[in-house]
Amino acid sequence: MTTADLPTEEAASTLDPDELRAWLRLAHAKGLRPLALRTLLGAFGGPREVLSESFAALADTADARTAEAVLAPPGDIEGVGFDHYIDAALAWASEPGNHILTLADTAYPQALLTMPDPPPLLYAKGRLDLLQARAVAIVGSRHATPQGLEDARRFARALSDAGLAVVSGLALGIDASAHRGALEGATGTVSVIGTGADLVYPGAHHTLAHEIARDGAMLSEWPLGTPARSANFPQRNRLIAGLSGGVLIVEAAMRSGSLITARLANEMGRDVFAMPGSIHAPLSQGCHRLIKQGAKLVETPEEVLEEFGFSPANARAAVAKRGRPRPVSASWASAKLQDVPMNEDAERVLGALGHAPATLEILATRTHLDGAALQGALLQLELSGRVAALGGGRYTAVERS
Repeated sequence: MTTADLPTEEAASTLDPDELRAWLRLAHAKGLRPLALRTLLGAFGGPREVLSESFAALADTADARTAEAVLAPPGDIEGVGFDHYIDAALAWASEPGNHILTLADTAYPQALLTMPDPPPLLYAKGRLDLLQARAVAIVGSRHATPQGLEDARRFARALSDAGLAVVSGLALGIDASAHRGALEGATGTVSVIGTGADLVYPGAHHTLAHEIARDGAMLSEWPLGTPARSANFPQRNRLIAGLSGGVLIVEAAMRSGSLITARLANEMGRDVFAMPGSIHAPLSQGCHRLIKQGAKLVETPEEVLEEFGFSPANARAAVAKRGRPRPVSASWASAKLQDVPMNEDAERVLGALGHAPATLEILATRTHLDGAALQGALLQLELSGRVAALGGGRYTAVERS
């Protein structure tokens, strides 16, 4: 599924074709590391100057392997001949809202320049101003609980309303909820993707990608046409960390990719925040490990805002402020349904659930309800939005703010 038809309002990119050709050749040269290229650019100037240097000069500045990578004839890019790829990239960049940003561009995200190895070239779609905004990343499990999804959306909306751009990775689960919450807020969201900027992955997020391209920004360091590859996503995570002043982990298992983002953020000197959960919940274990390692435990958006320099009073005011009308969403509708009164069995089941997921067997033991009464109470709680069914026959209480 492509992003070719994603609506945007920005003007098209206007790079000199010869300069762009040189940038693309170096950015996608096999074996040329971003850090080595940055060293060469610092020594010789622009990409055309680097390409005009001798093997000896390049090797003396970097090393022989780097010199070989620079001077090797350009090969195919994602199965497309180099010249054809250049034509396709120029055509893509000529479309409204599409941009190819290089290290020499003033629109290149300044936060990434603090990294030791920023990508020499980025493909961007949407609002370039968001790439310079103060930002916080919100990431977490692809298999999030309903409560985790609600928390990610609520925090993202509050932080966006306070003036922070929310960065995430367009993945299923926490990422998608963070993007949606930020779009509902006043500032917006940046999606850093692990495919080419002309593709949407996962395909189920095509509508969400439309909204981000229109009201936010999408960013990729991968060539156009690059499909989803597992090796690309850890590298994508370093850009999420690099763009942000801090990273909030909402839910994460012990082997979650979100922990990679947290580690990279810590190495770059960014703040790491983690949301605690039940000691019985697998998706809380990664967050709890981060907290043990020094991540800041947060329970409210105001706590994140305070770390970004908002005073407690201003943080509360920013969270309370709503910059534009909200669309009626499923979470809003569910919150309204919570006003529906519960019968005695439903109240007993909700009390038995507490803050950790539980199976039917556990609930039956705690409530002493028979099967029919328990199922009826759970159905009432699900319809009212107070309880959600999880995989494996488990149920969890959903807390709404």
